[in-house]
Amino acid sequence: MAELVRLENADENTLQEINALLRQLSERASACTLELLTGIVQNRDLELWVVKDAGIVVGMGQLVLVLKPGGTVARFEDFVVDESQRGKGLGTKILEKLIERARARGASAVQFSSRAERTAANALYQKLGFKIHETNSYYMNL
Repeated sequence: MAELVRLENADENTLQEINALLRQLSERASACTLELLTGIVQNRDLELWVVKDAGIVVGMGQLVLVLKPGGTVARFEDFVVDESQRGKGLGTKILEKLIERARARGASAVQFSSRAERTAANALYQKLGFKIHETNSYYMNL
């Protein structure tokens, strides 16, 4: 049975499983390093939640708290469920946990982006009550 847990330790096996998920999320996704994953699990403003099935990471989502002059806002990053595990409710489970944790951490709103071609994911977001926010999205490689 799959379990949802906050990732609290970084190791090579978990890193490989996370990198496999990142490749499914985006072909352009950079590989995570063990140093970066360790930094993520040690950062108090970040929470990386993973779904494990038989001890293997098959889904994940990250809560990022952004402290702004107007208050705390939550961002969701790197939300993905392994292709072989989709349709089992794991995405809903992850999102509900991220929402719960954002509220508990004092966030007044949640923001994230999703590519339009991710139709199933976008349908899930709307089913859970998220609204499409019309805005220009900008990006710059540094």
